[in-house]
Amino acid sequence: MKTLEQLTRKNVWQMKPYSSARDEYQGAKATVFLDANENPYNAPFNRYPDPRQWALKKEIARIKQVKPEQIFLGNGSDEAIDLPFRAFCQPGVDNVVAIDPTYGMYQVCAETNDVEYRKVKLDDQFQFTAVQLLQAADDHTKLIFLCSPNNPTGNDLHIDEIRQLLTRFEGLVIVDEAYIDFSDRTSFLAELERYPNLIVLQTFSKAWGSAAIRLGMAFASYEIIAILNKIKYPYNVNQLTQLEALRRVKQYDEVKLWVKMIKEERAQLMEEVAALPLTRQIFPTDANFFLVRVSDAVSIYHYLVEQGVIVRNRHSVTLCNNCLRITIGTPEENLQLLQALKQYGE
Repeated sequence: MKTLEQLTRKNVWQMKPYSSARDEYQGAKATVFLDANENPYNAPFNRYPDPRQWALKKEIARIKQVKPEQIFLGNGSDEAIDLPFRAFCQPGVDNVVAIDPTYGMYQVCAETNDVEYRKVKLDDQFQFTAVQLLQAADDHTKLIFLCSPNNPTGNDLHIDEIRQLLTRFEGLVIVDEAYIDFSDRTSFLAELERYPNLIVLQTFSKAWGSAAIRLGMAFASYEIIAILNKIKYPYNVNQLTQLEALRRVKQYDEVKLWVKMIKEERAQLMEEVAALPLTRQIFPTDANFFLVRVSDAVSIYHYLVEQGVIVRNRHSVTLCNNCLRITIGTPEENLQLLQALKQYGE
């Protein structure tokens, strides 16, 4: 890969990060804080939160088996997706490459940052080859985005092809593992030391059942994390989010139980949907959702809305003609969906 200095925007590499009051304070445990112009009343919410979220990072590091310094925490995964554009891509000059179809926020962030977004269409098995993505790249390609398990298709991408990209691409490869907890494959977190150009994204929104607190995670080398920390807003993760995430991390056994139940429900629901007359094809999945091709996605989607059941219509997405994306719910919610689908057309 190119050196990190070569990949980083020159102004970002040279900039001095903002230093907040809580960044500057170090030393013995303090009890009087007169440094940040805070209101002394309404404790504990009168105080700015830890700008580096160290208590939370230490707990996450223990579970994920990485070092706290290898973790960036953001305001949802959206922040962790956006910051690499701001750190490494020169607007109007650089570009990024991504598979198609995939998570739409990569393109939104590219367009917001005036960075060319190059799509490489997946094959009919929703897979890619490293050669295809490398052919789409040039000297101005700074980032390659891969979502695995992919959204909206649900499947894991081939590990060997991802490793080829990491070995051959001179820029940074971002592997978004938002749904990794529902997959049987091993996370790329175990390979951070092997690939200095790897950034792994995960989230509290899926397996952790905490979409409302808006907490995303990025894992990478110390050097890459330092650059992301340099340009993030000082207090990007609020105190309420940090406290709730800490509570959830300490109840990790419950999260694992949720994942087990969702995977069991996934298998049963997919089997029953496959048997419906309206179903044309169900695609394999490694996520907490599945993609199904039906007789008329638009009509069935609107029918389900009328029944009070909301799924995602993916009919207009590349390779997803007449497809619905169905998230696994509780047994009661899944039963309500099945009952509605069985009555469709009657």
